[in-house]
Order: sequence, then C-alpha cells, then structure tokens
Amino acid sequence: MDSTKNQPRKHKLIEHANGKSLEEINGTVEVPHGKNFWRTLFAYSGPGALVAVGYMDPGNWSTSITGGQSFQYTLMTTILISSLIAMLLQYMAAKLGIVSQMDLAQAIRARTGKALGIILWIMTELAIMATDIAEVIGAAIALNLLFHISLIAAVFITVLDVLLLLLLTKIGFRKIEALVACLILVILFVFAYQVVLSKPDWGAAMAGLLPSSDAVAKGPVVGGISPLTGSLGIIGATVMPHNLYLHSAISQTRKLDHTKVEDIRQTVRFTAWDSNIQLSLAFVVNALLLIMGVAVFKSGAVTDSSFFGLYDALNNTSMLSNGVLIAVAKSGVLSTLFAVALLASGQNSTITGTLTGQVIMEGFIHMRMPLWARRLITRLLSVVPVLLCVAMTAGETELQQHHAINMLMENSQVFLAFALPFSMLPLLMMTNSEVEMGEFKNAAWTKLLGWISVLGLTFLNLYNLPSTFEGFGLWSKGVADLLAWLTIVVIVALLIWTIVELYRGNKRFAAEHQAHPWETVATAE
Repeated sequence: MDSTKNQPRKHKLIEHANGKSLEEINGTVEVPHGKNFWRTLFAYSGPGALVAVGYMDPGNWSTSITGGQSFQYTLMTTILISSLIAMLLQYMAAKLGIVSQMDLAQAIRARTGKALGIILWIMTELAIMATDIAEVIGAAIALNLLFHISLIAAVFITVLDVLLLLLLTKIGFRKIEALVACLILVILFVFAYQVVLSKPDWGAAMAGLLPSSDAVAKGPVVGGISPLTGSLGIIGATVMPHNLYLHSAISQTRKLDHTKVEDIRQTVRFTAWDSNIQLSLAFVVNALLLIMGVAVFKSGAVTDSSFFGLYDALNNTSMLSNGVLIAVAKSGVLSTLFAVALLASGQNSTITGTLTGQVIMEGFIHMRMPLWARRLITRLLSVVPVLLCVAMTAGETELQQHHAINMLMENSQVFLAFALPFSMLPLLMMTNSEVEMGEFKNAAWTKLLGWISVLGLTFLNLYNLPSTFEGFGLWSKGVADLLAWLTIVVIVALLIWTIVELYRGNKRFAAEHQAHPWETVATAE
C-alpha cells in the first residue's frame, strides 16, 4: 500500500499550470437564480470594479489634467470615446471567459505555437511592469507627501504591499472586490469634491463631449503638446492590454452550470451590467480629472504636471481659480485629499496587477507561483528604474527631479502601445467565431464597432510611436524616428504572425467541432 497518497501535497515555488484560469477563485462565488434584478446584479458586481481600476490608475492622472489645462474642455470627447471603446472590449473579454471557460491568454495559447506564446508573454509582462512603474511612483510620492518620508525610502516601502496582498488572499475574493470598490469611491469623492468647489462651466463641459475635429488637431501647441498628442496620451493611458486578460479570468469567478445555456446567458448579461456601471464610474473620474485641469487651476498656471507639481498647485492659492478653493486650500485639505486619492489608486492597482500577472503566466507559459512571490518579483523589478531615476537626478533642482520622474512614468507606458494590438485582435477574432462562441458570438454591430475600435487604436498607437521615441530625449530626431519605424515593422510582422496562427488554430477548432458538434456547450439546448 502506498502510504504517500494521503499525505498533504508539497507546494513548490514554481509549478506547472494548465487548468482553470485563477483556479483558486474560479467558480467560487455563488449567484442567485430566479431572483429580482437588483439582487442578482449585486451578486455579479465586483469584477467590473477590479477592471475599472486600470482606467483610473496614476498613469491617467497627468494626461487628463494636462489636457484640461492646455485645451480646456476640448478633450472631453476623447475621454468619452475611449471609455466607450473600453466598455466594448471589456464586454468581449468577459464574454470570452464565461463562454469558452478560458481566459484570453489561455485562448491565444491554445491556438498558437510555443515560440509565439513565449514572445507574447514577455511582451505582456513588460506592459504590466510598465503600469507597475506608474503605481510605484504614485504610491511612493503619496507616502512622501502625506508622511514626509524620503522618496527612496517610500519606494522601498511600496514593496511591502506584498504583505497586503498576502492578507487579502486569506479573506476571500468577494471581500477583495468590496475593498477595491471602496477605494474607487474614495477616489471619486476626492475629485468630485474638488471639482464642485471649482464651480466649472458645466455647459462647456457637456459641449466638450460632442465629437469634434478640434480634439485631433495638430494645433495649437501648448506646453509642447497639441490636441492630437493630448488625445493620443489619454487613449494610451485609458485602454490597456492587461485589463482584457484580467477580465476574461475574473469573469469566471461566478459559479454556473455550463451545460445550461440559461445560466450562461444570465452570467453574460449581468457581467456586462457590472462592467459598464464600473467603467462609467471610471469615465466620471477621468472626466473630473480633466475638469480639474480646467476649473480648479487658473488657465496655464500648472507648469509642473507631475504629482509633486499638482500637490503644490493645490496648496498655492495664486494658482487656484476662485475664493472658495483658496479658502479650503489654506487648510491643506485639497492637497491632502489629492495625496490620499493617489495612495488609494496605487493600492488598487497592486491587487489587479498581480492577478493579471498570474493570468498571463499561467495562460501563456503554463507556469504558476504564489501571488506573494509573483508580486514581490514584479515590484522589485519595477522599483529598479525608479531608484535609478531618483539617484541620477539627485544633484539637480527639485523641478528637474519631478520632471524626470514624470517622464519615466509617461515613457514606460510605451510598452502598452506594443502589447495592446496583440490582445485586442485575438479577442475580436475569437469572439466573432460562431464555432467558439455559439449563440454568444458578436452581433453584426458589435463586429463593426469592434473592428473600427481595434484598427483605429492600433493605428493611433503606432502613429504616435515616432513622437514617443523623440520624447525620450535620448537620440537625435532622425535616430529616434528610425528606431520607431523599425519597431513598427517588428510589431506589424508579429501581428501578421499572430493572425496567421490564430486563423489556423480557429480552422483546427472548426474541424474538431464538425467531428464532435455535441461538445460545444454554448450551442447546447
């Protein structure tokens, strides 16, 4: 008799994984059936909050506030359009996870070869680390501003958020969702309070939501950016690849019977409600940030758009637009609330970034490690460039230091432009497939809007790469443009490779479906 069978299994730091997405929480949340709309919606609410966090993280703040400072309400329409695109893409991602029972990384890997899977994993890891750099900077600056801790010490303290993650993994996924939702409400309250005090021109703000060619004009150039550059920055900071992977995984946390089409229909429906409600809140937050740039500060007053600069501006009564704001600013409330919101945003992103990292690691290369180890490694890697930036600017003026840190955060986001098409295109192709999705495949209008969104965002991200490379300030304009175009060629070649492998994978799946049509759950009755 084998006495080892009943012994507890020893867990290794790194293990092979090829099972359900985020297996520890997959299908763990009970949902009601046959209950009223609001009770059912409450049970499904939560994953949308984790996704919405990515649309209001510290990387979004300076682009929206600077856009308001420079072009008044012109870029409100850009925030609205990018939010609507986000709703469409996140709906597809959640639907893919629910119907196929695979997250986006698993679904791509199932249709592509090992070599391409590793390349896509590395690319997506870099994108996640880029967003983590923004979180490190945001959280470290918030700690510095609130508690006067040195910036280097604050950067190291951000590593300790792994302890928060360890605690959260013990309390259950439903409580994690509630905590994230509460932190979102803190951020919403802070910016709503400041905007209400500023008494903005609401008519002009509403008019700014209407599509206008002014939002993509190449002039006027204010502070080195044009409306087109500002719009591209907002779009780049809003629609991020890691959110698509995350949503396709956490949409599977609700318990359902995949042999019952009605269960799948209910889950798709209420998950879409949850996602759209939470992303609407994210739109409100980003709109409030832009309105802050217009109404809280005097036009052109903020020359330092870093987090330090915005904090100081909220303390500087000569920069504020009216007497009410000035009176409140004298108490220090405005700047303190700003720093609190910054800290809340950074902690929110900690949770979602770690979950996403686990999703892509398991999906693309079938490797699993504990969430705390995953978080520790990612955070330590993200801390290095921030520490180098602080050390290299130690002998410069305070304004130059702030500018360098801000540029590091903005330039790190270039990896998002690399990775985004490789998540959007596969997502659209798979959710358009009747073989994969059955009755849940994208409707004709969804396909049309999906292709317009995917091709438009891909074009804009690639179109903006030359100016992004020039903005690094490391090379002459000619060298920067050459490197940018070489990068574009590589990205396009990889996209073609990805599309070809996905097409072949889908044909293989179609052939298998014709051989065994009864195995497709989504079309079962």
